[in-house]
Amino acid sequence: MFRSIAWTWVVVAVTMPVLTAAPFYADKTRLLVFVDEQGQEKPVTTLQEWAIRRRHILENFQEVAGPFPEASRKVPLEPRILEEIREPSYTRIKLALAVEKDDRLPVWLLIPHEARKREDGTQPKVPAVLVPHQTTRIGKDEPVGVGGKPDLHIAKHLAERGYVALAPDYPNYGEYVIDVYQRGYVSGTMKGIWNHMRCVDYLQSLPEVDPNRIGAIGHSLGGHNSIFVAVFDERIRCIVSNCGFNSFPRYMGGNLAGWSHKGYMPRIRERYEMKPAKMPFDFTELVAALAPRPFLACAPLRDGNFDVQGVRDCIAAATPVYILHQVPQNLAAHYPDCAHEFPAEVRETAYDWLDRHLKRK
Repeated sequence: MFRSIAWTWVVVAVTMPVLTAAPFYADKTRLLVFVDEQGQEKPVTTLQEWAIRRRHILENFQEVAGPFPEASRKVPLEPRILEEIREPSYTRIKLALAVEKDDRLPVWLLIPHEARKREDGTQPKVPAVLVPHQTTRIGKDEPVGVGGKPDLHIAKHLAERGYVALAPDYPNYGEYVIDVYQRGYVSGTMKGIWNHMRCVDYLQSLPEVDPNRIGAIGHSLGGHNSIFVAVFDERIRCIVSNCGFNSFPRYMGGNLAGWSHKGYMPRIRERYEMKPAKMPFDFTELVAALAPRPFLACAPLRDGNFDVQGVRDCIAAATPVYILHQVPQNLAAHYPDCAHEFPAEVRETAYDWLDRHLKRK
């Protein structure tokens, strides 16, 4: 039995925005402005003023995805080992985590052998990554290499590079069957954010993990879920999204039906008629809300899901915010000549980005 896992639940204080009636910003590409308490638009010239606009972004996101859950939902994680397999360079462990009352989330945890406690009793501390999966029936099994596309065995690849990797199931994928709406959620998206933040709680509790070097990376569904959770959880220090997003006006000609089903955010259909002009938030704002943390967008030129110009729009809109933080180098985009996929050359760019920002101390 693999014995170096710590089963202690660690409570981490993460401050969430209070859901209020935030101002509506018609032009979501103009990010260095905010609306003050008198309803007047003002320029953003300081980080304190940006914090006001950032708060409005998170509040407007919650208008669509629903309010962030109250802290009372948090329960001890009480990890249960379900399966354990020793691979050549890491151990793969299937767990069930208690993410809230009567709700256990199936995950795979990959721990590199090099992160095990040494014979002299010292414990290495290595970086960790959260790896949400793409839209695939097998869910978390694909990132860890148990089926699916070899190009998307992202958690496996990163464990082989020395990262502790955690791959959870998204609601109603893999082994995780749940009615999030019966549990009081307004969207599958917000339930995903909550679960992924509980995964970060768990990663930070592990003796093998440096709690200050945690990243998130994903493809497609996993690409935007990496953004969603990182916007709310600043413990995630580095983010990579492959084929994960673009600006709403550039998504499928401006028809947001693909974002409006029960797996995502039904209010996009119910309240906002699937029209970008009516939406309270856009990815232009979410990318900017990641600042000053390192963010890499890998956006193929021939992605049939997310038009590349919409990604360029987001990067252009977020750039002034990163400049305001004096870290323009922390925002980057890679535009490979491929389709909605994650080939070796693109993966190497993504993994190098994680190495650059998470492996250095």
